[in-house]
Amino acid sequence: MQELGKVESNSTRIIRQDDKRVTIEKDLDTEHMVLSMGPQHPSTHGVLRLECITDGEVVVEAEPYLGYLHRCFEKHCEKIDYPAIVPYTDRMDYLAGMNSELAYCITVEKLLDIEIPRRVEFIRVIVSELNRIASHLVAIGTYAIDLGAFTPFLFCFRDREHIMNLLEWISGARMLYNYIWIGGLAYDVPADFKKRVDEFVTYFRPKAVELYKLLTENEIFVKRTYDIGIMPADVAINYGWSGPMLRGSGVKWDLRRNDPYSIYPELDFEVPVPDGKFSVVGDCLSRHLVRALEMEESLRIIEQCLAKMPEEPNFNSRALIPKKIRPKAGEVYGRAENPRGELGYYIVSDGKSTSPIRCKARSSCFVNLSAMKDLSKGQLIPDLVAIIGSIDIVLGEVDR
Repeated sequence: MQELGKVESNSTRIIRQDDKRVTIEKDLDTEHMVLSMGPQHPSTHGVLRLECITDGEVVVEAEPYLGYLHRCFEKHCEKIDYPAIVPYTDRMDYLAGMNSELAYCITVEKLLDIEIPRRVEFIRVIVSELNRIASHLVAIGTYAIDLGAFTPFLFCFRDREHIMNLLEWISGARMLYNYIWIGGLAYDVPADFKKRVDEFVTYFRPKAVELYKLLTENEIFVKRTYDIGIMPADVAINYGWSGPMLRGSGVKWDLRRNDPYSIYPELDFEVPVPDGKFSVVGDCLSRHLVRALEMEESLRIIEQCLAKMPEEPNFNSRALIPKKIRPKAGEVYGRAENPRGELGYYIVSDGKSTSPIRCKARSSCFVNLSAMKDLSKGQLIPDLVAIIGSIDIVLGEVDR
C-alpha cells in the first residue's frame, strides 16, 4: 500500500491507494441549522417558540417568538371600569394571581389617594406571600422535571396543594381569585384563618428543608445548572431584570425592601442573594437558589403578619370600596415585587371616565425573557432547557 499526501482539490484528499481501490475522503464543512423549539414543547412552559441557530450541538443564537397567548389585556382595560380589571390581572400571571391583584390595586389606590385599613394590609400581605410560595413551588418542581428529576416535582405539587386549599377557602377560587379589591378585600378571612395558616407554616418549614436537600444539593442537578447561562450583574441591570433573576446575578434589589409598599417596612426579612460558594454568581443554579431560599423568608413574613394583624370583630373589608371609581385626572405608576420580579402598572385617567384611558402593564417575565439571546449564546442544546427553566416565565404575562 502506498500512502499519498497529494491534495487533489480544496475539498478532496486521497487517503490511501492499493491495487484494487482508491479511498477518497471529503473535508467536512458544517453549516448552521435552524431548529425550532416550541411552541408545543413542555420545557418552554407555555406557548413560547424559540428559533435556534445551531452549529452542531452548540447554540449560536436563540430568538424568542411571542404572541401565541395574546389576549389584548391593555385594550380590554380601556373598555371596562376600574374594579372589573381586577379579574383580568389574575389571568396574566395565573400562578400568582394575588400578587398581580395587589400590584394593580395599590396603583389605583395611589391615584385615588385613599388609605387602606391595617387589617386589610396584613391580610393582603399574607395571601400574597402564600401565593409567592406556591409560585416558587411550581417553578422549582417544573424545573426539576425539565432536567429529569421526577420526585421533587411530586413533592412540590403536594405541598402547593395545601396553599391552594387555603386560598380557595378564603376566596372561593384555586387560581383566579378576584379577592384583593380596590380599597379593600372581597371578603374578610374566615374565623380559623390564623390557626390554619400557622399550621401550614409549621408543616411546610421542614418540608422546604427536605426539598432543598433532595434537589438543590443533588449532584446531578448541580451539574446540569452550575456555570450555565451566566448573566453578569451589569448586563442584568441594563436589560431591566428584576426579582429572582436580578438577585441571582448578585444584585440585592427587592421592591419590598428598596421601594417598600403596604406594611412591608414593618416586617423583618432578608433578601437572599448567592455568595458564589455553592454556585457561579449569575448562573442557572444561582437563580434557583434564590427561589429556594425566598420560601423561608416568606414563611417569616407570614408569621410576623399573623402575630401583628389586628383583631376587629365587626370589621368590614369593603368599607372603603367606592361604588363608582372615577379618579382625578392624572397619571400614576405603581409596582410590586411579584414572584418573577417587578410587576408595574402605568394608568392614565382623564378625570371623567370610569375606565382608564391607558393601562400599561410592565411584565417582569417579558423583560427577563428579552435576554434569551445573550443567555443562550454558545450553550449546548440540552442546556437551553435549563436556561429557559431558570427564567421561570409565565406566557400569560409575557403576551398579555
